[in-house]
Amino acid sequence: MNDTITLFHAPQTRSTGTRILLEELGAPYKLHVINRKVGEQRSQEYLAVNPLGKVPVIRHGEALVTEQVAINLYLADLFPKAGLAPALNDPARGPYLRWMVYYGSCYEPAVVDRVMKRDPGPPALSPYGDFDSMFEMLVKQLSVNAYVLGPDFSAADVLWGTALKWTTGYGLIPERPVITDYVNRVNARPAFEKVYGLDVELAAEHQVAADAAKAEQ
Repeated sequence: MNDTITLFHAPQTRSTGTRILLEELGAPYKLHVINRKVGEQRSQEYLAVNPLGKVPVIRHGEALVTEQVAINLYLADLFPKAGLAPALNDPARGPYLRWMVYYGSCYEPAVVDRVMKRDPGPPALSPYGDFDSMFEMLVKQLSVNAYVLGPDFSAADVLWGTALKWTTGYGLIPERPVITDYVNRVNARPAFEKVYGLDVELAAEHQVAADAAKAEQ
């Protein structure tokens, strides 16, 4: 299998976190850039890759992986020497999987409902119960140690560090010092700063292309 990973990437989106993880892992990768400002995510070419028109997506040999959490799990296990995912026989493996999946199954749905000013579904149907209970579990976890799983940085912190940076930056969740401290600590890592800088440049290029396309209409 070709070890090089192709990341379908649009700047300043969820795929930014995937690119950060690739940097943290020291993984060989190349970008297939999607300019969302000109609608490339809706092109037939890209919809053949991901019919939902979303990023991130990775291709690794014959494997095509969508969904942010699945991609993070796949990549962290693919490069075990980086030490960003507990091994299958490590007692931390269970908590690691729990907090990775908690993001997609509880945190994101709860934040979306909150932003849309929608009540959660009935307790028997809601994937997260209620926002306050979901959020307090996260705050409690981050209050115990420097990182999600304890004193050591992991792939879970790439996921949560980027997500919490975005949701706190836009005021989508309540302000808590423990969250702010965590966001600052994780996002100060060199890989995060590098990718954020590259994303700014790429987003600017995409805006120029979008403006040019609009001028031609």
